Amino acid sequence: MPHPQGPCPREAKQDGTDVTQTFAFDPAPVPTLPIAGSDQLFPVRRIYCVGRNFAEHAIEMGHDPDKEPPFFFQKNPDAIVPPGGDFPYPTQSSDVHHEVELVVALKSGGTDIALEQALDCVFGYGVGLDMTRRDLQAVAKKMGRPWEIAKSFEASAPCGAIQPIAQVGHPAKGALVAKVNGELRQQGDLDQMIWKVPEMIAYLSRFFELRAGDLIMAGTPAGVGAVIPGDRITAAIEGVGEITVTVVAQR
Repeated sequence: MPHPQGPCPREAKQDGTDVTQTFAFDPAPVPTLPIAGSDQLFPVRRIYCVGRNFAEHAIEMGHDPDKEPPFFFQKNPDAIVPPGGDFPYPTQSSDVHHEVELVVALKSGGTDIALEQALDCVFGYGVGLDMTRRDLQAVAKKMGRPWEIAKSFEASAPCGAIQPIAQVGHPAKGALVAKVNGELRQQGDLDQMIWKVPEMIAYLSRFFELRAGDLIMAGTPAGVGAVIPGDRITAAIEGVGEITVTVVAQR
């Protein structure tokens, strides 16, 4: 569950008037992630995910790995599972996969961001898992439908603490691994990403206005596979961090 950002506000003043309005019910708390070395929280606005950003993963998914314009999908911000949380196995699926990914956290944004200025928008980096209902994704692909039912369900985005760039810099290489119950499943390196972080930011900003609080999940290497309740997933990125998530049955 997302961390609450203090008590929910019950009233909001309209700009330029003295009229006070009340909400019909309490607004949902702001989804957040911890910031390493700080007692502050990182408020999450949007989650963008890039697809097929590692050639071997594109091949295992049945696609041509040749470089083409990137494509993105989104997860709901409240799909985040903060560090220490469990992953409840989702309903309506019998084939749920893990995908370890670099998480890019933005401190600023804009539109039509120049490539050489893109890294100026980055607050820090983290480790995330893009949990996927693979069976429902396969049906969506076959029918030419959107992927949200397979990608943007509850708890589908376990994430670790955000590491500020002052601590980790801008990692351009480093091993990504995912293990399930201690068995190595995924292994790759950040330098194998087809689209690098500055390119993703610049490209996304042509179609969306990026802002502080946005997260970009930067794609996964080959080796994705199914998990079941009781499994423990460990995802790590060299120089960035590690998270461990336990798959639990739906309550």
